[in-house]
Amino acid sequence: MLRLAILGVGLIGGSIGMAARERGRAGVTGYVRNPDRAGECVELGAADRMANSIEEAVADADIVVCCASVGSMVEMARTALEAAGPDCVVTDVGSTKQELVEALASDQRFVGGHPLAGAETAGVANARADLYEGARWYLTPAEGTSGVLYDRVQKLVKGIGARPVAIAATEHDQAMAVVSHLPHVFA
Repeated sequence: MLRLAILGVGLIGGSIGMAARERGRAGVTGYVRNPDRAGECVELGAADRMANSIEEAVADADIVVCCASVGSMVEMARTALEAAGPDCVVTDVGSTKQELVEALASDQRFVGGHPLAGAETAGVANARADLYEGARWYLTPAEGTSGVLYDRVQKLVKGIGARPVAIAATEHDQAMAVVSHLPHVFA
């Protein structure tokens, strides 16, 4: 069984944790910035246990999923990569990829990711194990990304019910600008 670390256990991260746990794919260690919310994550089944720091959460992880705002994703992923072991893969769930991939592409352990799933609500209280069922999940590996680690992320994504699709970071961002971000601007 994989050891999964989820950094940011809200709607998206919590749903990943629930799906991985319920399907027997991984043991889950979570991390949230606000320690007052840690107990709720375990009570709701989004994590088996909670860590007090990013470093503690990723210490023995096979896969780390960074679930933060796009603006703080580079810093979170860098911290995770610095603390993670040499055979640990770090991925994310951010809606933009090019800046993140460019910042982290020198580390073969990083694979950008973006699940096309969500809800109108936020927070771990609204997380659900079936959120990713049948959803497209973009993966944006860089040229130097480890094939073995990329496969590990792909297997996790499939294992929680989503459909992984490889795409270049620039193509991803162009597509998202047209189908997602541009309509928000007009609205």
